[in-house]
Amino acid sequence: MENFYLFVIMCIFLIILPGPDTAIATKNTVSLGRAGGLKTALGTCCALLIHTSAAVLGLSAIIVKSSFLFSVFKYVGAVYLIYLGAKTLWTMKKGQPAVETNTKSRFANTSCFKQGFLTNLLNPKVAVFFLTFLPQFVESGSNNFVPFFIMGLTYTVLTAVWFFLYVYLIDQISAFMKKPRTQNMIEGITGTILIGFGIKLALEKAQH
Repeated sequence: MENFYLFVIMCIFLIILPGPDTAIATKNTVSLGRAGGLKTALGTCCALLIHTSAAVLGLSAIIVKSSFLFSVFKYVGAVYLIYLGAKTLWTMKKGQPAVETNTKSRFANTSCFKQGFLTNLLNPKVAVFFLTFLPQFVESGSNNFVPFFIMGLTYTVLTAVWFFLYVYLIDQISAFMKKPRTQNMIEGITGTILIGFGIKLALEKAQH
């Protein structure tokens, strides 16, 4: 593995860039507090571990190189993002949270994990990222199994740390964030962003 520290720095900048994962984490933290945000982040990190395993085993390469598989994966992810965005806007209009908040059930907030997990897992751009970004830090001709695994795990850990800090910050200012007017504005912006990401993802062309 080459320039590991440079890899870490690049990962930090890439992770803090707003994306669908950040939008989902923000929405669920505002709606359900720190627990909702952390469960969303956990779902995101679990999906990243699957992407790491896929990259190590070469499955991501198959998805990226196959126009059909890439398209199927892409459109499923796009539909899911648009669904989440539309659901957020609809529940905002009805004055209800976009995620189930019945704390009496032991399955309360499980949808937060599912949203974080599926949003990341169904995004083919993450698979493309692992196949185009990670090889730049591996010596040519070497065995990619261990370096890919280490870099994927590092990226996942950095993502977990960032989301923990991000969710904690959002939760700390929840008094302001949870005002009805502020929450409606955030829900509206988040829903619009998710739909935008879904449309953008649907229009992405497969990379060969």
